[in-house]
Amino acid sequence: MQTELPPPVAPPISRASSPWEWMRVNLFSTWYNIILTIVCVVIIVVGISNLLRWVFDIAQWNVVVTNLQLFFVGRFPPELYWRVWLSLGVLACLAGIAWGFSRTDARWLSHSTLIALGVIVAAVILLPIPLSSRLWLVTIALVATIGYAAGRQLPPNLSSWLPVMWGVAFLLVWWLIKGGLGLAPTPTTVWSGLLLTLLTATTSIILSFPLGVLLALGRQSPLPVVRGLSTLYIEVIRGLPLIGILFLAQVMLPLFLPPWFRDLDRVLRAIAGLVLFSAAYLAENVRGGLQAVPRGQAEAAKALGLGAPLTVSLIVLPQALKAVIPAIVGQFISLFKDTSLLALFGLLELTGIARSILAQPEFIGRYAEVYLFIGLIYWIFCYGMSQASRNLERKLNVGQR
Repeated sequence: MQTELPPPVAPPISRASSPWEWMRVNLFSTWYNIILTIVCVVIIVVGISNLLRWVFDIAQWNVVVTNLQLFFVGRFPPELYWRVWLSLGVLACLAGIAWGFSRTDARWLSHSTLIALGVIVAAVILLPIPLSSRLWLVTIALVATIGYAAGRQLPPNLSSWLPVMWGVAFLLVWWLIKGGLGLAPTPTTVWSGLLLTLLTATTSIILSFPLGVLLALGRQSPLPVVRGLSTLYIEVIRGLPLIGILFLAQVMLPLFLPPWFRDLDRVLRAIAGLVLFSAAYLAENVRGGLQAVPRGQAEAAKALGLGAPLTVSLIVLPQALKAVIPAIVGQFISLFKDTSLLALFGLLELTGIARSILAQPEFIGRYAEVYLFIGLIYWIFCYGMSQASRNLERKLNVGQR
């Protein structure tokens, strides 16, 4: 038996290799790696060169430039554009405050903030928009910057009021766009383009999240009736395609409503279908988070004298939601993209307004330019939600003990 310990061995020293050394080891190590690297480089260069040639020489971007207003606000009355700009200003101010709360570095302006300001400046300079719209964009950028500075200076404990502020802002934006209570009402038939996409997606997300949480809690309930009804709803909705639910909401829903409530707005029917569909999937995501919370957490809360409502709301649910932030945001992103199905039912959201633009005689056949533009818009919003999710996870230390 060996009684002496082996001599200690020093850890290997990692040396930062140069780019040429990395390429030699990873791309040109063997003869078949050399051939594969050359083939991939040729394919990438040819593909990028053809794409750039199409973008700058072949594509006719006047279809986007001419219909920029239709893409964003559709048939919304031009004399009421100030409501849309004011709504954007409110949201930009709150977004700046929330971003200021979420930053932990000591720099007043981070790289991401400078990039966002640079994008706004480029939009003001490059976009073919009227002078009044340029002034509105500059004002919104200044408001967002002021909100960011305020969020950096306010006490961190005030960040708990952000959900309430977002709720008030949502009601304010809905009032500005819809009208009423002193403002001239605007019918939903003039809501179209990106405006309709954002309104339906935001409303559906706000309404489906609490419903999904309640369904998840109901499926975990010890009461057989509540558990059975929640399970039945979730499994039935998850077994149906979204387009079928939207069809039921648009055509069949009025048949089940009272006679005085059958003239329900088509946009509200679409929102109802999106909410009912998304809530079932959110319920399963939240249920996964509830199962990830150790049972000892609830038992310790009961030992301290907390009742079931306080145990769920203060102990179990916060930990469950924190564990499934990526899945919940992924469902929100999917819901935002699913609003494109509303074009099949005559609602001119972003995809529907693109189809109507392609029906213009002078722009027939310009499918690539139009769909590439709206695809870029979808990607910007989805990527923004993804980045917000990552910032929230970093702030809450998700995945760390």
